Amino acid sequence: MPRVARRKSISGIYHVILRGINKQTIFEDDEDKGRFLETLKKYKELCNYQLYSYCLMDNHIHLLMRESDESISNVIKRISSSYVYWYNLKYDRCGHLFQERFKSENVETKTYFMNVLRYIHQNPLKAGLTRNVFESKWTSLNEYFGNINIVDTDLGLKQFSPDKETAITLFNHFMTEHNEDQCLEYKIIARKSDDEVREELEKLGIPSTSVLQALERKSRDEALGRLKELSGISVRQLSRITGISRSVIQRIQ
Repeated sequence: MPRVARRKSISGIYHVILRGINKQTIFEDDEDKGRFLETLKKYKELCNYQLYSYCLMDNHIHLLMRESDESISNVIKRISSSYVYWYNLKYDRCGHLFQERFKSENVETKTYFMNVLRYIHQNPLKAGLTRNVFESKWTSLNEYFGNINIVDTDLGLKQFSPDKETAITLFNHFMTEHNEDQCLEYKIIARKSDDEVREELEKLGIPSTSVLQALERKSRDEALGRLKELSGISVRQLSRITGISRSVIQRIQ
């Protein structure tokens, strides 16, 4: 069945979600997230899009952005291709990292723009990863309070007041208040701790990593394949715990 073409946003603004293929982790550490932000900045200058907010989660990304002369599809393709090329080199892997077709929704009213803006910034809080919206290092919220790097803050702040100081005060209140906002979402996958991974190994009848390493390759790969199928376990984590290289684990189907 052919894909349905995306409906073009009247405002040119979209809420975009990029997610890892097969629920895969796309950020293993802070360096990866920093690299993705650098990529956003690079293509913002090249493609002239506007970015109003972002949130980087371990297995997916939220972006609120307005396309310019280049379509949102082309922009996202350039951003994702550049990041995946770097990621594959770093982790000695090949192939896709992101779900092939990104999810998006049109943002065509001022009210919904503000709801999405808040929704993205509150994503880590609602996922139970932080105690308040300001704790997360990987959202664009703090750029609205003077630490501007890649985000276009004027549109969001002007919804509250033409006076910047007043706008920031009202914006702060809006971003922290409880709400029932419902926007485009991707299910959050909780990361398992190393101890939880070892418990999963024991459930498979493997009491230690040394026993796993001593298994014949077929049995070893079957065990690793079953662990890879579980939500919240990354290839890098498996490699660190088992002592088996990432490239070997990555190839196991």
